[in-house]
Amino acid sequence: MNALIDEVRESLLDLVGELVKVMPAVLVAIAVLALTAYGVRPITRLTEAAAQRMIENISLRLLFMQLASITTWIIGIVVAAVIAFPDLRIGDIIAFLGLGSVAVGFAFQDIFKNFLAGIILLVNEPFEINDQIVVDGYEGTIENITIRSTRLRTYQGEQVIIPNSVVFTNSVQVNTDRPYLRTDLAIGLDYNTNLAEAREVLLNAIKQAEGVLEVPAPIVDVVSFGASSIDFVVRYWTAPQKAEVNKAQSNVMIALKAACDEVDYNIPYPIRTLYFFDQDRYNDHYAIDKSSDAAAS
Repeated sequence: MNALIDEVRESLLDLVGELVKVMPAVLVAIAVLALTAYGVRPITRLTEAAAQRMIENISLRLLFMQLASITTWIIGIVVAAVIAFPDLRIGDIIAFLGLGSVAVGFAFQDIFKNFLAGIILLVNEPFEINDQIVVDGYEGTIENITIRSTRLRTYQGEQVIIPNSVVFTNSVQVNTDRPYLRTDLAIGLDYNTNLAEAREVLLNAIKQAEGVLEVPAPIVDVVSFGASSIDFVVRYWTAPQKAEVNKAQSNVMIALKAACDEVDYNIPYPIRTLYFFDQDRYNDHYAIDKSSDAAAS
């Protein structure tokens, strides 16, 4: 029994001795990680300052800043691992990463997919921060583009975080790609309206509405003979931002209604005409002559 106790005691002493030997290296490794965490921000700021001087593309600036942050963390973690475990060498780490790449790839395939998609989006720059887009059923203003996701602020004020792989593999409608955007607005006038005069009246009303651009010029088209009206479509251009589009549309509708009232144009309600037949005289497919039926009897 005493021999067992002595053996346990020796094992504990050996373990404590090993911990004492390793402790300085572990403390240094922890200090390296702390310095890495502290140094990420100034390194990112330096990268941002250098990118602002050399790169005009905002998305590319973000890419370099994010890559600088990731690279700093990778270097800090590798150095801390080598210090904490002196027998571990860079070659061993690379070999481990090579052997585990398949398993890591399967485990983190979504992360890698979003990472690669983010880099492609930032490099190709199909849209920028503050652009207004429609993607995957969401519409709003881009607030930030990271390597993992794109952050969108909807017009209702909600924040939507969309994985970059979703953005990359779906159609994206960029509403602010050009300095102007066209709106098509339908209006119907009754069949007694002089069409040529009506086009001029509607066109002049649009031109006077606040928010409508002079170039490209607005146009008015007669598009169809409706059930209760002759249908027009007014096409005008505004600034592409959603708030400007909505404001201009309200002004155009007010101007069109005022112009129609001024010249006494009627904007008709939907009309349905009902015909009443004498069911005693008419059947489904032919008329019944009561006098001839009476004579035959």
